[in-house]
Amino acid sequence: MLDTNHDPLTMPPHEPSPALQQAHAILAAAGDVASVKQAASRIRALTHALADETDNGEPATRIISSVNDMLTHRVIEAVLADAAPDSFPWCWISLGSEGRQEQTLSSDQDNGIIFDGPGESGRARLLGMARRINDILDACGFPLCMGNVMASNPECCLSLSEWKARFREWIFEGDPQALLNATIFFDLRPLYGAHALAEELGNWLAQEASENPRFLYQMAANALQREVPLGLIRRFAVERKGKFRGTIDLKLKAAALFVDGGRIYGLASGTHAVNTAERFRLAVKANRLHPSEAERWINGFHFVQSLRLKNQQACFRRGEEMHNHVAPSMLEAGDRARLLDALRQARHLHHRLVLDYPGIG
Repeated sequence: MLDTNHDPLTMPPHEPSPALQQAHAILAAAGDVASVKQAASRIRALTHALADETDNGEPATRIISSVNDMLTHRVIEAVLADAAPDSFPWCWISLGSEGRQEQTLSSDQDNGIIFDGPGESGRARLLGMARRINDILDACGFPLCMGNVMASNPECCLSLSEWKARFREWIFEGDPQALLNATIFFDLRPLYGAHALAEELGNWLAQEASENPRFLYQMAANALQREVPLGLIRRFAVERKGKFRGTIDLKLKAAALFVDGGRIYGLASGTHAVNTAERFRLAVKANRLHPSEAERWINGFHFVQSLRLKNQQACFRRGEEMHNHVAPSMLEAGDRARLLDALRQARHLHHRLVLDYPGIG
């Protein structure tokens, strides 16, 4: 049986945002797949308008993620209205940036399914449904994941016991592929269906990871492989060649530094939180971090997110493909100084990881 108590179209929004209210009204009137596809273009216009109106990365990415949740929820409902699988418990889960509620204007799909039911026959029915949902989301502006991290992939449509076995394998092996998987699949959040399945898996995962210090050490070592793009004396370390020469990739070389650290401290605290800021704050409550340093990291991360939104929006306005590369030399003096400070905070976060996980620096 599906849990309908978490419907983002009926729940009050996290914040009294006009964008959320407009998205709710647009999607409430979309009763079938064709009308949902038509509504998607209006939804995208709302998120771009939001990017023009805000300089704060935290509420902007949360609202964008909430709007995208509404759209995904409506797509699932439209598909189920045509052909629902048998009534055994299953849950559609968001992963990656969608799971963390940190989506920007340029995001592909990262999703999966947890089910509790009749083995291969149930999986086959869910996979057929998931393929249609993934394809419709693609038509609505959420590209298919190049890495195939989607619910229509049998490797991402697993029973609760299979997911636990998969996570346990990753935790105990800790090889490069397992660590890469951890950066995506550990950021799971229930979106539609039997939320209790995802909540059980998330709570179990937090306990397993926190009780395995070797895995946390390996995650910390992996995080430290990302170099902070800072040079000597107030200088940025920019890309030296290629299409984006003279720029910094704000996603992979700035935001990811904070996301990796938040994930490690969140798991070490034994709590299942997926949002980066929430992970840092829960680590403070668990006495693993000092409040002032956690807030500096959160502020640095949110500024990077706001800069990503500005840059993506500028690309969109110019009719270019949206990307995350910014040339520090082209930034206004205030933004350049704030980016420099954010990267210094990321370097401080790396230093703290070395202290907490000695021998990896």
